[in-house]
Formats: sequence, structure tokens, C-alpha cells
Amino acid sequence: MIPFFPPDLFETDREVMLKILYELGTSPEQRFILGESTAMLEQEIADLTGARHVIACGSGTGALTLAVHAAGVGPGDEVVVPAFCCQPVASTVANLGGTVVFADVDPLTMVMDPDHAESLITSRTRAIMPAHVFSIMADMPRYRRMAERHGVALIEDAAVAQGAVLDGRQAGRWGHLGVVSFFQVKAFGTAGEGGMVFTDDPDLATIVRQLRNHGQDGKHRFLHHRIGYNSRFDEVLARFQLHRLPGFAERLERRARIADYYSERFSGFTDRGLVPPPKGRNGRCYYVYSLLVERREDLRAYLTERQIGTHIYYPVPLPLQPAFSAFAAPGDSWPNASLVSARNLAIPIWPHLTDEQVEYIADSVCEFFE
Repeated sequence: MIPFFPPDLFETDREVMLKILYELGTSPEQRFILGESTAMLEQEIADLTGARHVIACGSGTGALTLAVHAAGVGPGDEVVVPAFCCQPVASTVANLGGTVVFADVDPLTMVMDPDHAESLITSRTRAIMPAHVFSIMADMPRYRRMAERHGVALIEDAAVAQGAVLDGRQAGRWGHLGVVSFFQVKAFGTAGEGGMVFTDDPDLATIVRQLRNHGQDGKHRFLHHRIGYNSRFDEVLARFQLHRLPGFAERLERRARIADYYSERFSGFTDRGLVPPPKGRNGRCYYVYSLLVERREDLRAYLTERQIGTHIYYPVPLPLQPAFSAFAAPGDSWPNASLVSARNLAIPIWPHLTDEQVEYIADSVCEFFE
């Protein structure tokens, strides 16, 4: 069986994790939250991305919550988000009392359609929140101009795009605020949860740092400058990420080589209902390799018979979910989001796949369409 997710995400890192736990457990301070390792990781990522301020927090959703809050979203404020995406783009807005406005997506790239997004901006719009999806980056230069033109905040959801680069700028660095996720199956996943907020604005950075730690500034304990959250980063995971960081570029490159091989093998089947992800704004970060397939369930069953794991992302568009029904008026439709929800099928692309496994997966997909 070739599983969709790696069978043992961190098999080679077990001894490292045990060492980290021992060192922290026997240190005089025994500080497991927001210590030196967290600060070191923030600095390493800042150096790598060019971000002036990097704030580590408890999860990718936590990072998005802090970013949306820091952008000033509250009751009566609208935020434009993609209709096809992971649910935190909507729940973080709704939990702050904001109004979620869903924009349709491009039917090929699966990222938010800039034309539709801009048509939804009103005098009540506080922010727009494009999200990178799988291996495709949103058109951030255009969204940056759009935000400036309308005087709204730009929040970049780069949760799945760690290491991706567009026009020389790292994913997460295009917005007033950007977020990434360290959830364990992400490209730069950790042994659990984690995330980061990027910003070049010192005032926003101060707000985010306070929000992640119950509104405290990190200097004066029990002095709360604002009502915040518990979204602090774990020292164990910070050390673990520091250990894994040197090999990150190599793992990304391995994913990209696999993606290139897949795309070459699948390029001749578009007339038979198989569309590989376009190579345009992918930034060479293949967190997921997702096909668009007209006969998705048939292909999935075929691959399952051949012991190949697959995964379907977001089978119901966000505005059609019961949780967000309040933000969808009767007669509203998001045809492209519905289309990609019904057709996307992801196949394995984790970096420790062998060449033989990659070839077998590609052969199996091609055999189905042949």
C-alpha cells in the first residue's frame, strides 16, 4: 500500500525528539513555552523570508485568527474569502463577528478569482483574504494593488505554501499580514500543531505578539494590554523545527521533481478528462498534487484497487456548508467552487516516496485513462 500521507512522518527524527525532550526536561529553567528556541526559530524564518517581523503561534488557525484580529475585523466588517478553501478563512472572520463574503475561484487553478473578489468589495469591506491552494499561489501582485486601490487590509493565507516564491518574494510576505501553518502534514510540518504570522508593520507585529499571549507584551507578566488568546508556541516544537529547517529546501525540491514527473506523464490526457495542476504560479511548493478529474470516483476506486491512497479536499464549498449558511443568500452560487469540489483528487507526493513508487502511481493513473 502506498498511503496518501507518509506512514511515519518523522521516523528519522525520533532520536532527535527524545534528545530535545530530555534537554528541556533537565534544564534549570524548564521553559516549554515561548523560550529561546522559539525566538531563534522566528529569527531563522525572518532571515529566510525577509520578513521584518515573524511571530510563532500555536497553530495555523491560531495564526490566521491573530492576523484577522490584528487587521481590526469586527462586527459589521466584511472580509472577502475564497469559496473553495479550508474553513479557517471563514471561521476566523465569523468568530470575530465579521461578515464572510465568499468569492468564487478559478476553475483551473482553484484559487480565488480576483475579478469576482474585487466585484464584492464594498464600503464595509475591511479586508480581502486570498489563499494559496495546494501547489498554486494566488495572484498576489494583483491583490496587493487591489488592496491599495480600495484601502483595505490584505491578509495572505499561505498556510500550505511554505517556501513558495512568486516574483522573488516568499509566500506570506505579500500581504499586510501573512500566515503559514506547521500542521504535521504540511510541507514544513512539525510534530503536531504550529503556525506563524509575517508582517513588515511594527504596530501590527506588536498587536499580534500581544494577542498570542493573552494580551501580554512578554515583558510584564499579568499586565494585559488587550483581550487576547492562548496561541503560544511550544519550545519542543521550536527546537524540532530548527532541526528540520536545514533539509527543508531539499524536501521541497524532491516534491517538485515528483510533480514535474507526474505532469509530464499526465499531459496527454486533458482531452480525456484529466487536468494536472498548471505550472504557472506554483512557486515550486507542492504540498499537495491535486488533479481535476471528470470521472473522479472511478479513478479513485481504480487507484484504491492498486493500493494507492488518494484524498479529496473540500468536497463541499464553504458557502454551502451548514456552518456558513448565514453568509449565503438564496440564489447565490459559486459554480467554479462547486466544480472543483466535485473533481479534485490528490495523489501521493510526499518526499520520501521512492522513484519506483512514483512511477507506479503515474503508470496506474495513465493506465486508467488509456
